Amino acid sequence: MHKVFITNVAQYTGPGIMKVLKSKGYHLICHDSSFSCEATRLAFEKEHDVQCLSLQSPSSLIDYIKNETDLFRFVVNDVHPNQPKPFDEIDSAELESAFDALVLFPFALSKGIFSMLRQQKRGHLLFITSARQLQPEPGFAVATTVRSAATAMAMSLSREAAPLGIQVNVLQPNYLYSEMYYPKSHFIESEEGRSEIAAKVPMGRLGRPEELGELAELLISGRSSFTTGQVINFTGGWP
Repeated sequence: MHKVFITNVAQYTGPGIMKVLKSKGYHLICHDSSFSCEATRLAFEKEHDVQCLSLQSPSSLIDYIKNETDLFRFVVNDVHPNQPKPFDEIDSAELESAFDALVLFPFALSKGIFSMLRQQKRGHLLFITSARQLQPEPGFAVATTVRSAATAMAMSLSREAAPLGIQVNVLQPNYLYSEMYYPKSHFIESEEGRSEIAAKVPMGRLGRPEELGELAELLISGRSSFTTGQVINFTGGWP
């Protein structure tokens, strides 16, 4: 049974990826910010039959990961709330908070993961960022800037990892259903929200979490290990 480590499993792309990997027989080792609450962690573990860690800092996660045998597959799925605001009203604290969650956290974590995989000369590392920079929108300068930085960081790592046989890719979703970014109550259950999506997305709907999960599974499976250093958009044909 292949092991996979995934961050923020209960958020953004985490639920869809978890569902697909579980259906294909993977053993999941999961991080989520909510797992600092023991009751939440134990309930999630029981409901989904996955291994959940209470650890939160990159250093503590790395210390755990390096002692886990046969762990060569990683999904770095980072999340931070979008709070639309005009460019000239954004303060530095908002930018710093997003940067910490979406760049510094994955940078520190993947640095430790890469150090471990480099010794093994194999591995599969998938970053989930965002396709926002393909068509920047007013009010989303923080998300667009920081997500773009995360993608650039992952691509830099991929160039160093490829000669060692380590696969590094990026999935960039937009218009993917998640309660954090595109909540069901408005964008699926409301006619107004569905029309808003249909006017922007050529496929006329939000992406389904399991659809992204299937693509993620392929990229960490090893079945297409020559595919590396790629930024793959999951956007239903947008922009």
